[in-house]
Amino acid sequence: MLTNWFTFLLYKFLKECAGEPLFMLYCAIKQQMEKGPIDAITGEARYSLSEDKLIRQQIDYKMLTLNCVNPENENAPEIPVKVLNCDTITQVKEKLLDAVYKGVPYSQRPKAGDMDLEWRQGRMARIILQDEDVTTKIDNDWKRLNTLAHYQVIDGSSVALVPKQNSAYNISNSSTFTKSLSRYESMLRTASSPDSLRSRTPMITPDLESGTKLWHLVKNHDHLDQREGDRGSKMVSEIYLTRLLATKGTLQKFVDDLFETIFSTAHRGSALPLAIKYMFDFLDEQADKHQITDYDVRHTWKSNPQFVFDIHKNSITDACLSVVAQTFMDSCSTSEHKLGKDSPSNKLLYAKDIPNYKSWVERYYADIAKMPVISDQDMSAYLAEQSRLHLSQFNSMSALHEIYSYITKYRDEILTALEKDEQARRQRLRSKLEQVIDTMSLSS
Repeated sequence: MLTNWFTFLLYKFLKECAGEPLFMLYCAIKQQMEKGPIDAITGEARYSLSEDKLIRQQIDYKMLTLNCVNPENENAPEIPVKVLNCDTITQVKEKLLDAVYKGVPYSQRPKAGDMDLEWRQGRMARIILQDEDVTTKIDNDWKRLNTLAHYQVIDGSSVALVPKQNSAYNISNSSTFTKSLSRYESMLRTASSPDSLRSRTPMITPDLESGTKLWHLVKNHDHLDQREGDRGSKMVSEIYLTRLLATKGTLQKFVDDLFETIFSTAHRGSALPLAIKYMFDFLDEQADKHQITDYDVRHTWKSNPQFVFDIHKNSITDACLSVVAQTFMDSCSTSEHKLGKDSPSNKLLYAKDIPNYKSWVERYYADIAKMPVISDQDMSAYLAEQSRLHLSQFNSMSALHEIYSYITKYRDEILTALEKDEQARRQRLRSKLEQVIDTMSLSS
């Protein structure tokens, strides 16, 4: 309930102030990750902040520029999009969608799974490219996802995103392609023989019964001898740490901008949210009431961030954001982190930055403490204003039902707490709540 309360009341602050640097950090991470190969199966990438999601193997790749037909207007100029020749077809579709629907919330975009990627040459020569088709390479029990390199797509090729076809594979007109498709046509002819088709039944998911396993850049068995989460510092050689540090350096400005914005009382376009000041004062009041003087405890109570956007986070972007989130939490912690050879790589990455971030946090908390106390009347007026502003966006009856369900579940604990609280006793909150529960019970 407290998390939802903060999410609601910090919306204006997030929209006017902290949202921009956070979104810019997300975009910077996504862009940096996509500059290099990302394994579609394991989620590992060449560029990463997270050691657990770092590709160890050397992957050869080239950058290509595809010219994408605008699906909203085929007569409009084509949109140039940078991709990698080692990208799977789904990865290419996602990059094309990002470029075509730039600025459109993720929930309002078409999804890659609902679209087909069409490789075009002239008006008639068109072919649908897929992650798996009759040309997919199978080696024993391993099936490799198709990539642009597999289809020999060349730099400057024209492509289009079209609604997904009903037929499994559309290979019509392939004979009209130029020499760049000759090898592909040969594969199609070979794969189209009855014997070949029987042994190459198309699969969108791994065939668990036959033991066939999908792979993209790195085969999973490379890491089967290690338990999950066991890759840690044992494998963080200098070359890997250097690559992590290089990625960290590229993203440093965006992390600094976000932390500096959050840990400051002098915000652009928005004053310090009243909810933060009110809650911090409440926590200090509770600490005084219970005679808690330990600075570490009073400090730790105030540290619990969370953010939400209408975006899509793939596993590598999510892993990198988790490293930043851990750094954020370490910055809010009062404990000292002693580093050694067994320390996680994310601790090593930001070891020199955290003392500076901690000073920002301490200054932030101290500045809030110096601000005038917010009265209950002012806070009530603020909450009423927030309710008025968002009146049409929520179902009040549904919210009340959720609160009632919570109260009935913890009825005894809540009533006992109200009985013990002096202010609650003065306002007869226990008896009022009992009346509400009784009324609701009769009506149901």
